[in-house]
Amino acid sequence: QVQLVESGGGLVQAGGSLRLSCAASRRTFTVGWFRQAPGKEREFVAVITWSGGMIYYQDSVKGRFTISRDNAKNTVFLQMNSLKPEDTAVYYCAADDRVQGSRSLYYTGTPDYWGQGTQVTVSS
Repeated sequence: QVQLVESGGGLVQAGGSLRLSCAASRRTFTVGWFRQAPGKEREFVAVITWSGGMIYYQDSVKGRFTISRDNAKNTVFLQMNSLKPEDTAVYYCAADDRVQGSRSLYYTGTPDYWGQGTQVTVSS
């Protein structure tokens, strides 16, 4: 099992920035972020391996969001810049130990471990 605890959400104006953190009880092969807006399905945002060798983003956040990790603290970050009202959602941290097909786990929304989520609200 892995415990994932998100923090850093809040209310920000459009164009502003937030940095989300996800503290993990142990390292897995991959860790990433999803989000779910009201009335919408949960969607993939970004994923990274703890080695840093694999990083992928959803197209709508490329160039605005940056995923990174601090291996010493077992913590993954999501730096979100140039925020838009459509970025408003509950953001979830997710992780998985599987190596084979690791990328597809995030595109299909099926990592094994999930955090409780943190609310991000972007006002216009």
